[in-house]
Amino acid sequence: MYAAVVFLPLVGAVIAGMLAFVAPAGKARQARVDRAAQWITCGALLLSTVLAAFIFTDVVVAGNTGTVELFTWITSGALEVSWAIKVDTLTAVMLLVVTLVSAMVHVYSIGYMHGDPSIPRFMAYLNLFTFFMLTLVTADNLVQLYFGWEGVGLASYLLIGFWYDRPSANAAAIKAFLVNRVGDFGFVLGIFATFLLFQTVDLDTIFAAAANKADATFIVFGGEFHAITVICLLLFVGAMGKSAQIGLHTWLPDAMEGPTPVSALIHAATMVTAGVFMVARMSPLFEYSDTALAVVTIVGATTAVVTATIACVQNDIKRVIAYSTCSQLGYMFIAAGVSAYSAGVFHLTTHAFFKALLFLGAGSVIHAMSDEQDMRKMGGLWKMIPLTYGLMWVGSLAGAGIWPFAGYFSKETILEAAYAAGTGVGAYAFWLGAATALLTGFYSWRLLLMTFHGAPRGEETVIARVHESPKAMTVPLLVLAVGAIFAGYAGFEFFVGDKAADFWGSAILVLPSHPALEAADGVPGWVKLLPLGLGLGGIVLAYGMYMLFPGLPGALAGRFQPVYRFLLNKWYFDELYDAVFVRPAFYLARNFWKTGDGALIDGVGPDGVAAATRALARRAGRLQSGYLYHYAFAMLSGVVFLVTWYLLGQAG
Repeated sequence: MYAAVVFLPLVGAVIAGMLAFVAPAGKARQARVDRAAQWITCGALLLSTVLAAFIFTDVVVAGNTGTVELFTWITSGALEVSWAIKVDTLTAVMLLVVTLVSAMVHVYSIGYMHGDPSIPRFMAYLNLFTFFMLTLVTADNLVQLYFGWEGVGLASYLLIGFWYDRPSANAAAIKAFLVNRVGDFGFVLGIFATFLLFQTVDLDTIFAAAANKADATFIVFGGEFHAITVICLLLFVGAMGKSAQIGLHTWLPDAMEGPTPVSALIHAATMVTAGVFMVARMSPLFEYSDTALAVVTIVGATTAVVTATIACVQNDIKRVIAYSTCSQLGYMFIAAGVSAYSAGVFHLTTHAFFKALLFLGAGSVIHAMSDEQDMRKMGGLWKMIPLTYGLMWVGSLAGAGIWPFAGYFSKETILEAAYAAGTGVGAYAFWLGAATALLTGFYSWRLLLMTFHGAPRGEETVIARVHESPKAMTVPLLVLAVGAIFAGYAGFEFFVGDKAADFWGSAILVLPSHPALEAADGVPGWVKLLPLGLGLGGIVLAYGMYMLFPGLPGALAGRFQPVYRFLLNKWYFDELYDAVFVRPAFYLARNFWKTGDGALIDGVGPDGVAAATRALARRAGRLQSGYLYHYAFAMLSGVVFLVTWYLLGQAG
């Protein structure tokens, strides 16, 4: 059962991939091939979801945990790596969340991708992505985890650039791949450093030895550094790339160039949460480095507020939700940074439902609007697509953290834990997290109001064709809406409440010196109410600006033009990176190509030798005139030279 839940998507990917190479004649035969690919891949994910539910029940109710070794993978000197499945509560939660959301995305894709000429290839990519993600969350060693880590990067590249005939999609896929390589370089260095310190990559062995290595140091470039801090910071660099934290977040909004189901799959419960999962999994190491935890907290809080400000002015419906994802991931890292790992995983779970709901809901809007994504060309849609409208309300209420929707329970817990940490870093995270709650309420309702309310602003021909999405798209939305409504209430006691200790068991380690989550219940009442009040305040502000005084946003944008342009251009991160990294890289590459390779290496080497040979041959060719007296003169000259040389030699 454990192997099946992981490898079923791989089997589906292989079969659908083979179907992608089939080119049947006629639309009817192609439709049968497309349906076969959809049934196989969706069936594989739905079956994996059922098995994941059984595993979750087996782990949580029966307490069956441990490691299931499938086969020996690598043996090289001291390095021994098995392909094994680590079975504990963290694995069970991630299996259930990943398979359920991915299954809904697969089913949704049947309706959304209708008519696309490459359906088998798309479904194969979705299955392959899910296989790598399941490999990542079930890994019992760092090498297997890294295999899944790089695999989701590869699959995301393929999915973002699925429509490869679009230059913007190719550019977005390359950007995502390269930015993640920066983070992954830090991640692999962290794995090397871990092996250097512990002489193993097996997670259980590492965790058992962590306390004894708490004071160990590395000597690097003549300096002495705390070993576990170095390891954790390097691992966190990888998490920053995968989970799009500030500095390495620029790839995520551009990933919207892929089909909308891809956006939901990557940005909801899967790839972008890999970093959060990894930090929670490595909690037995992070707990021994207060420095690393402080860095995680600061980066998470900064990401949350910065990306939320950008979301407030974006006009592409998917980009607003993408920046919202970055912001919500910041909350998860705040939780991890104050040692409230279970609260971070709790928010990961609730976020998976409401963010997948929002992305797929946005896809339903785009489908209804004939592929239009600019909210300035929408408006007045709530009567035309009422089901999508209602479901977007559910996702937005959950995302804004409004009681009693799922996001309220997890986000409130995170901010209460940050305040209860009683540290300067915790206070920094609390206040920035509270400010983010205000911004979240604002941009969520700005999206709803611009998209569904007011007079229709789109082209008349487009508005005339607006229609509700088919059941293949709306049924997955309804399933996700159930999670967005009830997951927070249902999971609170188990994830972060009174039953949390029994629920998590040994899956997450928190030292007694980091009691933030335990102390969260004792925070003042205003701390509990402030985020909710600010979230409601953001909603009221958006309603006033876009419904009561619709001319106000334009007036403010004109009055504070520099600030508006700064936010609209995403704090100029892309322009900064272009100036600091991209252009110098192109300049150096062009000079190495033209001067180094072309002029120096080729010019002096192969091209130079060839040119010299041609020149000598050309000069030698001139001696072959074809006139007999020229040859006779040359021969006579040679004889004279030889005789003269001989006589001079005799005389000497």
